[in-house]
Amino acid sequence: MATEMETMLRYLLPIYLMVYLAFAFFWRSFLVWKRTGVNPYVLGKADNAHDFVGMLFRLTMVAIVTVVIISAVSSQAYQYLTPIVWLERQALKHIGLLLLAVSFIWTLLAQAQMGNSWRIGIDANTQTSLVTHGVFRISRNPIFLGMRVTLLGFFLILPNAVTFVTLLLGDALMQIQVRLEEEYLRQTHGEAYRKYCQQTRRWL
Repeated sequence: MATEMETMLRYLLPIYLMVYLAFAFFWRSFLVWKRTGVNPYVLGKADNAHDFVGMLFRLTMVAIVTVVIISAVSSQAYQYLTPIVWLERQALKHIGLLLLAVSFIWTLLAQAQMGNSWRIGIDANTQTSLVTHGVFRISRNPIFLGMRVTLLGFFLILPNAVTFVTLLLGDALMQIQVRLEEEYLRQTHGEAYRKYCQQTRRWL
């Protein structure tokens, strides 16, 4: 029989996911496109490292959405995801919920501070300004940092084989992506970016 916490999560997690995707990706992308006429989504399907990483990361997002839907619809079907039973503790679920809330606010704040420089991927066609203020004084990659925390939050709330793999894979992909972006920023902003790297850590 489902506990009160499990019943709440069946409704809360799908709502959180819809709000997260709507505001952190679609709404922010729409705002940038509306203001600049530039599509901020620049992940393509070319045969290169950048687009390959983007494709794999899209798969991790699909996996998270699938897990959340399955957990909300059928507790029996959820068993096929191989739950990690010894991690299914209310304290960890509460920590996971806190991480989701903090990462959501943190990500939206970072995106707002990026303004029209917000991109999903590396935009080699339109040069954007180097953002170093706000939370970017604390971390060079605050949005990726927020996404890493989001994946950890989902894993703590729904500990199973799929969320564990997405946590590891998502983290590895973001480690690769930030290094691809750093190389692009060094070429684009030169000495200004090198000084920024000396003053601010990659993560925290």
